Amino acid sequence: MANKFLPLLVKDIISNPAKAWETINSEIEPVRVTRNNLLFPLIVLVSASAIAGSLIFTNSQLSPVYSVLVGIRCFFLFYIAVYASAFIIKEITYSLDLGRSFTISFRLIVYSLVPFLLCQFFSRFFESLLFVNVLAFYGLYIFWTGSEKMLNSPSHKKIPLLIASFVTFVGIYIVINLLFKMLTDKIFFKFFS
Repeated sequence: MANKFLPLLVKDIISNPAKAWETINSEIEPVRVTRNNLLFPLIVLVSASAIAGSLIFTNSQLSPVYSVLVGIRCFFLFYIAVYASAFIIKEITYSLDLGRSFTISFRLIVYSLVPFLLCQFFSRFFESLLFVNVLAFYGLYIFWTGSEKMLNSPSHKKIPLLIASFVTFVGIYIVINLLFKMLTDKIFFKFFS
């Protein structure tokens, strides 16, 4: 599935998650394939959108270097948040007796973040479209169907897994975003302003 052309892959996971998860589950591919064919292209698009939105609309009074730092921050924010979440979800699935596989946890996180990353693409470019991020909650349904296919989780374990995974990703995302924002602001105002 991850070897498909990016728009087709995104369309498949959004339009029919159950069928897409069957295909994903039937393929045995390493983490790097999912990372290189889905995660990297999406976070590069979001980062480019963050640079352009910051340069054109948000920080037009500041140096273009600040916009580049915003894009770099965005890239590392998503990259680190995905890997940290996958590692923690691997431990959560182990505590719920659903196995302990980083590959499965990574796939669950990456594929369920597709709607969020698409929403971020638009809201990072046009900050006035921040409300679009509500559509990212569709990723919870994608995660739900993925946990059924990938983990064969019983119904009484799906809700705790979903809640724990959601809280994990949101917590990591918020903390890393705050830390990176402070770091990039210090770098910019110390060296470039």
